[in-house]
Amino acid sequence: MAQYLSIHPEDPQPRLLTMAADIVRKGGIIAFPTDSCYALGCHLGDKEAVERVRAIRGVDERHHLTLMCRDLSEIAQFARVDNAQYRLLKATTPGSYTFILEGTKELPRRLLHPKRKTIGLRVPAHPVALELLDALGEPLLCSTLMLPGDEAPLTEGWEIQDRLDDHLELILDGGHCGIEPTTVVDLTGHQPVLVRAGRGPLAPFGFD
Repeated sequence: MAQYLSIHPEDPQPRLLTMAADIVRKGGIIAFPTDSCYALGCHLGDKEAVERVRAIRGVDERHHLTLMCRDLSEIAQFARVDNAQYRLLKATTPGSYTFILEGTKELPRRLLHPKRKTIGLRVPAHPVALELLDALGEPLLCSTLMLPGDEAPLTEGWEIQDRLDDHLELILDGGHCGIEPTTVVDLTGHQPVLVRAGRGPLAPFGFD
């Protein structure tokens, strides 16, 4: 049964963030609000927790999970970023974007796409997500909280509790959250490729 905590969406209580970070470090899975929609989060080094997240989502290892980072320097630690990619990232972070990039050796191979050796990375623009990352002191492995068969992500804390109470360790209820996931952009080629149009505007990448 998941702990259920109401957290202020703009001025999150440090005590609750510390609790959430401790749960992640101990192998727990949490649900929390972001600048796009609610997300599932776990420790990037916990194999069992990662497998549980994939099971909840109903996806396999070919589905990109996302490493949520505090800033660009963390992205550069876990992904190969050239000058052109860096300029795009600097112009669009923090924000509602997920970028597909080639992972570095800092990441466990099991987190990378099995053929492409890529991973999703993003810097959120939401106080709860950013301060949770600060409390954790490292990136958080995440996935959009959309369940198999659903057409949209879960958007209310009570709804998450109703559907996933036995599958999570903690729900941080920050109130109604959006249902539009991040815009996903593949930056591994010579030109950005739009993988999914979402909440992040397309104009910075020259997409029509």
